Amino acid sequence: MPTQNARERTARRRERLLQVLAQRQPDLTLVLANIHDPHNVSAIFRSADAFGLERVHLYYTDTAFPSLSRKTSASARKWVESVRHANKQELSQALQGMQILVTSCSPNSRAMGSFDFTKPTALIMGNEHSGVAGELLDLAHGELYIPMYGMIQSFNVSVAAAIILAEAARQRNAAGFYDHPRYTETELAERLALWLEK
Repeated sequence: MPTQNARERTARRRERLLQVLAQRQPDLTLVLANIHDPHNVSAIFRSADAFGLERVHLYYTDTAFPSLSRKTSASARKWVESVRHANKQELSQALQGMQILVTSCSPNSRAMGSFDFTKPTALIMGNEHSGVAGELLDLAHGELYIPMYGMIQSFNVSVAAAIILAEAARQRNAAGFYDHPRYTETELAERLALWLEK
């Protein structure tokens, strides 16, 4: 029979999980497109969890998904679902109904703050060296950049993901998106049951 301390720990854990689930943003997501550096991928998962993303999409067509250190990534990946896509069609179908944005330095690119991140949004982050592949640019409704004021013209991909997610979270927080669960009561109960088993 569980001790009083064990029951209290279980109750505290349940309360914490509910608190986190109540702030999850199921209509805000990232797509990692052929990002090969394991430290970058681990850092992106940590940011995804920190800003309340439910899932991250993995699009690896010309690069193997990196082997991640259990120590640095396990905690974040435990709470953020990963969905793999074998091709562009699968990815496009999964993102249906979402505003799809890509990071870019092209003349068509707009500052990140000019986009409305309260809309259902998927942000595609590209390879560290070549950026977002042309085939995925076709899916985009907009291209964005992070305003910079120094000599260096780009951020590390994991830093860029964190900065953009912070802007998305700022907008969503101002709109009250983190104040109430974005799930129905049934969905919340189902997710809590799954999380309690982790």
